[in-house]
Amino acid sequence: MFTRLVGESFRRNPRRKLLAAAALVVGMAVATSTLSVALEAGDRLACEFRSLGANLLVTPQSDTLPLEIGGVDYRPVDEGAYLEEADLGKLKTIFWRYNIIGFTPFLDVPAHLGAGQPESGTDATLIGTWYEHEVPLPDGKKFTTGLSITHPWWKIEGRWFGDGAKECVVGANLAARNPKIFAVGSTIDVAGDKIANAASPLVITGIVSTGGAEDNAVLVPLPVAQNLSGHPGQYRQLFVSALTKPADALAEKNPATMTPAEIERWSCSPYISSISAEIEEALPGTDVRVVRRVAETEGTILSHISALLWIVTLAALVAAGLAVAATSAAAVLERRDEIGIMKAIGATNTLIAGIFLAEQLMLALAGGAIGFVLGAGLARVLGASVFGTPAPLRVVLLPVVLGLAALVAIAGSLVPLRRAAHLDPVPILRGE
Repeated sequence: MFTRLVGESFRRNPRRKLLAAAALVVGMAVATSTLSVALEAGDRLACEFRSLGANLLVTPQSDTLPLEIGGVDYRPVDEGAYLEEADLGKLKTIFWRYNIIGFTPFLDVPAHLGAGQPESGTDATLIGTWYEHEVPLPDGKKFTTGLSITHPWWKIEGRWFGDGAKECVVGANLAARNPKIFAVGSTIDVAGDKIANAASPLVITGIVSTGGAEDNAVLVPLPVAQNLSGHPGQYRQLFVSALTKPADALAEKNPATMTPAEIERWSCSPYISSISAEIEEALPGTDVRVVRRVAETEGTILSHISALLWIVTLAALVAAGLAVAATSAAAVLERRDEIGIMKAIGATNTLIAGIFLAEQLMLALAGGAIGFVLGAGLARVLGASVFGTPAPLRVVLLPVVLGLAALVAIAGSLVPLRRAAHLDPVPILRGE
């Protein structure tokens, strides 16, 4: 009998049922698409944010303060601690190794440019680094990294130096001050001191513009700087680009004050602090600091975008709930006589509510399933337009969407059901 009553209701009032179902379809489609994009946004935006540059700086714990005047580093080349280049492969063995998408070592050397040409010589900082370099890993594989990954916004006129070649690129400001000497294709003599016979000839392959101190320096392959400084196989600074999640209250806590449960959750989350701790363990004697400008910008944008997507999802659910409430209220008014007769012959409020809720749940399941399919298609379109690649279908969202549809349908029916429960059958039977 219960099933017959529910089926009869759908047969006699198809228009209002279709209207309620349409509201649920639209609401669930929007919810599905925004939830799909929200789940993708963190990873996709984190990858996009890597164009902002490295977000971690690794230095020796015992390093001294730099002495730099006018863009020239005046520290003696043997001052301060150095790190071993051979240990860099260990970064791809840590727990968060797949989050480490790139790293680049730097070695600054005070140098004299144009040795053997006293009339045109000048002092400047020589920066040894990698552009594209293959790092051997402990498992026998190789990992390609360098400036092309950690500093992708640097602009080059010409081309970058080859890995290990006797080539260099000159900072834009330095080249502008001496355009005749520092022209692409020219050869300059570089020495770690001002002894002419210790000079090393380097071919200029490009002019680099970074917006930083590098514009007043000469960038060379790392082995060149290591030989001039007398520190083969070593470097002084390491920039690391890592995929992280925005910091929350747990990420800001000191690990020393965390409970065991908090430590486990913290270490299993890709916070920038937990990745830093892993790097310090892999490279003993190092101090890992966060590049705040980059990290804070990423966290702020990710938080704002996630909040916006959740607000849109909530708005879609509220709109669907209001539409369901309106159609349910109209259905109660249309079936006022039917409800009065049912009450008169002994139907309880629970039975009447059960009939209406069964109708709404059937609509919710149908509308949620159709909305999920449409929302998945909309998510692919949004993903392609925003991130360049379609968002993948997430079947795990189907039960979530169906549950949301059921909650919206039930919540939208509560007020009309309460009104139906308070209907007095006597005036209805009298025709009043």
